[in-house]
Amino acid sequence: MQRAVSTYLFVKERLHPGILDGLVRSGVQAIEIFAARQHLDYANRKAHVKEISDWFRASGIPLNSVHSPLYADYEWGRAGSPPINVASTDRSARIEAMDEIKRALEIAEQIPFRFLVQHLGTPNESFSEKKFEAAMTSIEHLRAFAKPLGVRILLENIPNELSTPDRLVEMIKGAHFDDVGVCFDFGHAHIEGSVRVGFEILRNHIRSTHVHDNAKDKDSHLWPGQGTIDWKEALELLRSAPQTPPLLLELAEDEKVNALEKLAPAFEQLEAA
Repeated sequence: MQRAVSTYLFVKERLHPGILDGLVRSGVQAIEIFAARQHLDYANRKAHVKEISDWFRASGIPLNSVHSPLYADYEWGRAGSPPINVASTDRSARIEAMDEIKRALEIAEQIPFRFLVQHLGTPNESFSEKKFEAAMTSIEHLRAFAKPLGVRILLENIPNELSTPDRLVEMIKGAHFDDVGVCFDFGHAHIEGSVRVGFEILRNHIRSTHVHDNAKDKDSHLWPGQGTIDWKEALELLRSAPQTPPLLLELAEDEKVNALEKLAPAFEQLEAA
């Protein structure tokens, strides 16, 4: 199983080749970039994106995926910027959201990647038919934009009423999104009820993962083993998927932990489960 890591682990700082070198020394075989402007200024194509592009070209490490931006500013919403929401029923807000996501998708012109991981709505978003239809329209538009870039959209199960496993399958099948898959988030499935139940519903659509732990109380993005997920069961499920996705850690920064030293043992512990 391919070992992969999201740069969410370093999202508070500017992404630079030193971080990526450290991940490779830790045994990482593929990377997901978290598209937050303070981390990777994806609109700065002549400087920042080029710097990261040069690293990927020289290293040979694949960019598995890019996580779609959650905010359009450099403060990650702390200055009052609204979240990017493709399910907004405000058409102008939805167009602005899609425009921002397109800037992140354009990374593929300099750094080829396979998947864009996309949220439907915001955390704890309630369900309505209008929101669901708005999200469907947005995904239709984004998949059309992504296809010539060689990128597929993956919908992520997040803790809200729009992104339950059943509703993700409903969207994919109902809209005939044959080229849209799922990024299965173990931590989110655990919060929402059951890793096994969520996985079984989404099994045939899973193309990538987000691996992290929690105590079923909040989305804390802990290292596997620090929460209450049954990782033996989780890895058995992952190995049974029709298309075995990467084992992609999406972990929160912890100042008490040297993440680069801990990555290899974490992968070994999971693989032995």
